[in-house]
Amino acid sequence: MAEAVAPIILFIKGIIIGLAVSVPMGPIGVLCVQKTINKGRFYGMLSGFGAAFADTVFAIIAVFGLTVTKNFFIQYRLELQVIGVIVLLVLGTKIFFSNPITQIRRRARNKQGGVFGDFISVFFLTLSNPLTVIFFGASIAAVGIHDSANYLASQLILVGGISAGAASWWITLTSLVNAFRHRFRLKQLWWINKISGGVIIVLTVIGAIVLAIKHFT
Repeated sequence: MAEAVAPIILFIKGIIIGLAVSVPMGPIGVLCVQKTINKGRFYGMLSGFGAAFADTVFAIIAVFGLTVTKNFFIQYRLELQVIGVIVLLVLGTKIFFSNPITQIRRRARNKQGGVFGDFISVFFLTLSNPLTVIFFGASIAAVGIHDSANYLASQLILVGGISAGAASWWITLTSLVNAFRHRFRLKQLWWINKISGGVIIVLTVIGAIVLAIKHFT
């Protein structure tokens, strides 16, 4: 009986790790909330799945010990983070100055546009923070799957749990935001764009300052 329970416990631990890396509301979280309010639950959720998929990639690298890929992310982490900062600043500025009326008219003309663009853009933005792989490495070491009798199966179960945990957070967040979405009027949407864009810019600037301090001290 204990052998049957062990994979479930491992999967639950993976879910906890996935939630731990996803729940903190940084620029990506704010971006997904803004997309949900302005474009709908599907767009916000798909953006969140982009982040979850990137976290899954990091988890695979950490769990399976893909040394070459891991070394690439660590070696070029500064360059990747700088690119991420620039893109987030551009996105934050774009959201800050965006007009909700224009966005609604654009969606009416092309309801399917930008779906995969949202997924891909958030995926690469999340990849621009390679230090996540270190978090996964430390968390996975704490789980202790190296002592498992079936190591490969344990690796796959843990990665599956991490992916499920990350995805479940974005489903929950976008569903909650979407439940109140239709209560927002155009004036409120205008302010939401201002606040969301401003928060993304501020969080990104703070992150850039912390990054600069760590790099130059």
